[in-house]
Amino acid sequence: MIELRELTKSFDGFKVLNGLNLNVPKGAVYGLVGPNGAGKSTAIRHMVGIYRQDSGEVLLDGRPLYENPELKSRISYIPDDIFYFPQASIWEMKEFYRKIYPEFDSQRYKELGEIFNIDDKRSMRKLSKGMQKQAAFRIAISLRPDVVIMDEPVDGLDPVMRRQVWSVLLSDVAERGTTVLVSSHNLRELEDVCDHVGIMNHGKMIVERGLSELQESLVKIQLALPEGENLPQGLDIIHQNTTGRLQQLILRGSAEEITQRLSAAHPLFTDVLPLTLEEIFIYELGGTESEVKNAII
Repeated sequence: MIELRELTKSFDGFKVLNGLNLNVPKGAVYGLVGPNGAGKSTAIRHMVGIYRQDSGEVLLDGRPLYENPELKSRISYIPDDIFYFPQASIWEMKEFYRKIYPEFDSQRYKELGEIFNIDDKRSMRKLSKGMQKQAAFRIAISLRPDVVIMDEPVDGLDPVMRRQVWSVLLSDVAERGTTVLVSSHNLRELEDVCDHVGIMNHGKMIVERGLSELQESLVKIQLALPEGENLPQGLDIIHQNTTGRLQQLILRGSAEEITQRLSAAHPLFTDVLPLTLEEIFIYELGGTESEVKNAII
């Protein structure tokens, strides 16, 4: 549904996006992740038609997005820093968007007031960041968009409200086939809601797959080998840690194939452990456990 093809963008001679390719299927919940400075926010601003690319294509349903009001009217964008006019109330911002978006659903806006229970006569600038996010969600979902694009969407929200937000979004995905793209550093939360993941670094896409496929492509194994035994040759090991006779390996491949190959070394003990999205992120970028804070915070 959303496609970025060989996208490039530079600012003051620095190339932020460098041949970025990205594909978000219709009805997917797509998590876009990467270290700080990877180009995620710049990519998002192309997807919502704010930036014009230097080269490449930005497509929605196969049609160019930039300066296309018809396509833009199908997209809701919730940035990390919420936009509002300096003196506007929530109601006034709602009215502003209602006049722009032809599918705005006033009844939905009213119903969502029971979840995002903030007096819409209040001034946006006097709200906390979390309350501004709630107001933005209430308006954005009322637009009845085909696509919702979010940059750090639940930053500033308490755990109960975070769950409410995801419940509303996933209900729209299930009932209306809404497509959601979310960029966040909270990889644990993304793991719970996303079915597709794209990992960016240095303005490029490093890996892009369905989450289940991505989790099956890397394996964490703990094992102990008999005295004098070595690991079989040809294993695609991307990280190895040894404590005494206990080894922990991160390998590329399927668990079944790898355990079968390891059996040739007659291990005394073998345990296959699941990898979290956070671990996949770190190892796909070539890092190790000790580098997690530098990579994702």
